Amino acid sequence: MSAAATRATGRRGPRRDDASEKLAWHLDAGVGAAAILLISIGVVMSYSTTAPLDMEVTIPPLFRQHLLALGVGLAAMTLAMWVPMRAWQRLALPIWAVSVVMLAMTHAFGIEANGAQRWLDLGVRFQPVEIAKFATLLVVAAAVAPRDGRNDLSNRRAGVALGLFTMPPVLLLLFQPDLGNAVLLFGLTALLLVVAGRPLRQLFVPAAVAGAFVAIYVSTNDYARRRVDGFLDPWAEWQDAGFQLVQSFVAFGQGGATGVGLGNGRQKLDYLFGAHTDFVLSLVAEELGLVGVLLVLLTFAALLIAGCRVALRATDRFGLLLAFAMTTLLTVPAILNGAVVMGLVPTKGLTLPFLSYGGTSLVMCCVTLGVLLGVGRQTPADRRTTRDARTDWI
Repeated sequence: MSAAATRATGRRGPRRDDASEKLAWHLDAGVGAAAILLISIGVVMSYSTTAPLDMEVTIPPLFRQHLLALGVGLAAMTLAMWVPMRAWQRLALPIWAVSVVMLAMTHAFGIEANGAQRWLDLGVRFQPVEIAKFATLLVVAAAVAPRDGRNDLSNRRAGVALGLFTMPPVLLLLFQPDLGNAVLLFGLTALLLVVAGRPLRQLFVPAAVAGAFVAIYVSTNDYARRRVDGFLDPWAEWQDAGFQLVQSFVAFGQGGATGVGLGNGRQKLDYLFGAHTDFVLSLVAEELGLVGVLLVLLTFAALLIAGCRVALRATDRFGLLLAFAMTTLLTVPAILNGAVVMGLVPTKGLTLPFLSYGGTSLVMCCVTLGVLLGVGRQTPADRRTTRDARTDWI
């Protein structure tokens, strides 16, 4: 049979579809496998870090809450995975508006703890910032996705995405104060605009303005300034602002290559404050050593690669931007959290996705994962290969 006849009869069609299906399964399985491993490590470390807080019970209350949040998160993930991408595009603005209202409510009558007002109690205590980060990236992806077939990102749409949708939650976060999540949200939005087609050089001015604003904010805000001082010279501030970072260094030093053994860490015994939350990676270093830390970081790297490849396989611009936004929302905070506990950047209130204790964070990580898996699931069976999609969309 000639090549023309082969093309006419479509004999090659099923083979290409089968290869495409195998590619999709492989990429989605990569995302799922990385997430399962991170969730499993999170369950183990949650028990290890919370058990000493209540030795009189078999199942610590905080660990029970972690399992409850995980159950809710997995149910939400399953639901999010089956929501059509077009529904996410239509719901993006209402979800964002609700999240901004909740941030404003937090500023008005939120619960204050550890010098920050970041929690809201509406029958259930939660952190609106976790919802706001998800909602902002969702609405930005919807706003900059082309509706007229053109791939160029206009000045107007970029300005709306960065100014109208990003700055309100960023400013509300600064009032809590939550400088870490404010900077993270601004950075993730800027990165999404670059992927959407905005030249990097055009973001230099907004980045410079944001940098100057952060510098002024730190110099005039005692809470932020003390954290920077603790980062610059933690040993001089080891009894005050640098105490947390010094204890993190001790945890890494005690762990060595293979750790002191699961459950045998001592830093969680009132030395490292909040070891089960923002500094859980320090406990991984102490109990599982360098091997455990590398396992966690490499798993996040695998999730980043697999998530980006799912984005590249998307058949439309919104699917690409949505998958990329969800991937960065799961992995960039992990990079920053690792940098914090290792003393590479100032201490911030950023959780380690899937591992840190925190119901809102865990549930929203699962929702984010569900959206990412949903993008891969909703790619048609006759989709093109990753290389074809990259040629068309980037």
